[in-house]
Amino acid sequence: MNKRVLVLMAIAAAVPAWSADAPVATKVSVQPPPTPEQVVADFRSDLLAQRADVMAKGLKLSAEQAAKFWPLYETFQKEQGAIVDDQMKATQKYADSFATATDADAQAYVNALLERDQKMHDLRVKWLAKFQTVVPPRVAARAIQIERRLGLVTQVKLSSQIPLIPDAKK
Repeated sequence: MNKRVLVLMAIAAAVPAWSADAPVATKVSVQPPPTPEQVVADFRSDLLAQRADVMAKGLKLSAEQAAKFWPLYETFQKEQGAIVDDQMKATQKYADSFATATDADAQAYVNALLERDQKMHDLRVKWLAKFQTVVPPRVAARAIQIERRLGLVTQVKLSSQIPLIPDAKK
């Protein structure tokens, strides 16, 4: 470890001792680390909030349009979440055994990715039509365009963390 880091940590730990006031005893509650499921749920919750924020900034909706659009968008996000859940399950299954994956395992994982892509496409087509019932076609198209961009960014981030299927063993 870098000596500077150690010095800074020592200074930070010593600062309370230099204080003129006596330290006040506080009750510290130690919480267990979050489970992997909690981490995923928190990540997903943050992601959905960020997506809604980007969508809100990218769309110029009147109050009347917003009142009709946002409930639909929430339903869209729920349907999208089910697709993402399936992808996460397939990815976890792949991650658990990618080093020893058989040809069938590799094929199943890639098929799951392709099915996810098709389901997302179908979902966007469906919701483009639904959004057009409450906002003008250009606004609905922009909403799908923004959502697609967000999805692509998310997929690149996720896929960059997942190892490629290993070459066949010789």
